[in-house]
Amino acid sequence: MVLTQSPAIRRPLVMLLIGLFGLVLAGCGYNNVPTLEEKAKASWGEVQNQYQRRADLIPNLVETVKGYAQQEREVLTQVIEARAKATQVKVDASTITDPAKFKEYQDAQNQLSGALGRLMVTVERYPELKSNQNFLALQSQLEGTENRVAVARRDYIQAVQAFNTEIRTFPGVIWARLFWGAKPMESFSATAGAERPPAVKF
Repeated sequence: MVLTQSPAIRRPLVMLLIGLFGLVLAGCGYNNVPTLEEKAKASWGEVQNQYQRRADLIPNLVETVKGYAQQEREVLTQVIEARAKATQVKVDASTITDPAKFKEYQDAQNQLSGALGRLMVTVERYPELKSNQNFLALQSQLEGTENRVAVARRDYIQAVQAFNTEIRTFPGVIWARLFWGAKPMESFSATAGAERPPAVKF
């Protein structure tokens, strides 16, 4: 004699299996990929925000220095040109997964950092400028922004490391390929020669 299960018994069994499948899915890292991706994107947004803040300070800094150091036209021109180039590089969500775009953006920002460094070293020759209240306020804001840039870049690097690790290791690699189509994100690297101070000829 064959016993068959009644529908009343099968329904709770099916519901139990669905519930277990949901728990397994939730606990196996399915949501890790989008969560880490959003964290990395938010960190990238903060990097851009701090670079924009720096770019906004530069015109005032240049005008203040120009009033005291007209003969430093070449250094001022380098800063202005580097700022223009840095702000013209188009950045969107695809930048962090496109090595060429990311490098272009990083190179433009590094060039601006170098030009600013040369300007600040040049300013050392002008004691009256160094005591000017406007210049001191701008210098302080710029130094604060550079610190914020460093922190934002560090946070972005850590977020990208977590994301890239997740999409390359098990089980994240499965979810990344099958469901999310996630691509590795680019990270910042140190500029060549960053360990040396900017050279200024007197």
